[in-house]
Amino acid sequence: MKKESLNLINDINRAIVQVRGIYSTWSAEHGISYHEMLVLYTIREFGFCTQKQICDSYLIPRQTINNVITGLREKGVLVYSREHSIGREKVFVLSEEGEEYVTPLLASLDTMESGALAQFGSEKLAALTHLLLEYNKALYKTMDETK
Repeated sequence: MKKESLNLINDINRAIVQVRGIYSTWSAEHGISYHEMLVLYTIREFGFCTQKQICDSYLIPRQTINNVITGLREKGVLVYSREHSIGREKVFVLSEEGEEYVTPLLASLDTMESGALAQFGSEKLAALTHLLLEYNKALYKTMDETK
């Protein structure tokens, strides 16, 4: 690989890891793990979560998310929702205590993300997201072709 291409690949990988690192730092500062934040992030987006949703969205092993969900259930943050569950896939929602616990956390996360969006701009973020998704597809395709 040419030096220029290698530098581009290294730069994008570093940038992605740094973004994840910022969310990890935010999580630690708020007394939760990065993976717990991803569960709460999913609930913020959909109003519920399943292990499959989180694993598929963030490419995290099922056992890791199972342990996180189990821990959040033991803390009383999440409860099983029979009414939302379909088939074998268990759906979890925030308990009343979980709502109280999560509200200030998500407000803080919203403040951080809104501030970054205001500085960066929604058009640039949309373009970045589009390009990253395209890059992901190219990586998957090439990975499959080189097996």
